[in-house]
Amino acid sequence: MEERKLVKLKKEEFAIKEEIKRALGKGKISKVKIEYTPIGEKIIISTHKPGLVIGRKGEKIMELTEILRKKFKFESPHIEIEEIGQPELDAQIIADEIAMSLEKFGPIKFKVIAYKTLQRIVHAGARGVEIRLNGKLPSSRAKSWRFAQGYLKKVGDTAKVVDKAQAIAQTKPGVVGVKVSILSPKIKMIDDTRIDAEAIEKIKNNEISMLEEDKKIIKKIKKAK
Repeated sequence: MEERKLVKLKKEEFAIKEEIKRALGKGKISKVKIEYTPIGEKIIISTHKPGLVIGRKGEKIMELTEILRKKFKFESPHIEIEEIGQPELDAQIIADEIAMSLEKFGPIKFKVIAYKTLQRIVHAGARGVEIRLNGKLPSSRAKSWRFAQGYLKKVGDTAKVVDKAQAIAQTKPGVVGVKVSILSPKIKMIDDTRIDAEAIEKIKNNEISMLEEDKKIIKKIKKAK
């Protein structure tokens, strides 16, 4: 019974998130979090365009609140806006932007769109990035294209910190799937090794102390003889 309740809750949450994205429009939202509190439901929307999401005098938020009350039977929904500082490092924002560009300019220019987006992400400081496009690009047969740069783990614990997202572009030749993976520069990796002036000084001091220890051992051996 508990499993059924959990599945039902997750389905409802997914429907709520999709409805919010549909209501506010593609390319404006990254993530939607739902928290259940004693005073009501708290919906946190992550976006890089807070002004467009809120609307003039908060009209968009009011409309969204009314949708949540009527469609999903929320008693007291409270919507919070969380602004994204660097949208170039957000996988969902980038995936949506690529999808919208493909819909606007057509799949013929997919390489230009992909490479320009890749450069933007790299210039923003990303450690690694991968863009995958799947669909009729540009031939009549579906094909997969990969654009990547930098360091990006695919397996293990390190892969869990990679921000991943998907989007769909509705183009004239057909549907194009977009997958984006970004490794933020803020993430601390286990296998990070940075040698700076402080590290060099520590190595030197360590070597000196080891040499002194070796000299003491040699003296002890000579005395013993």
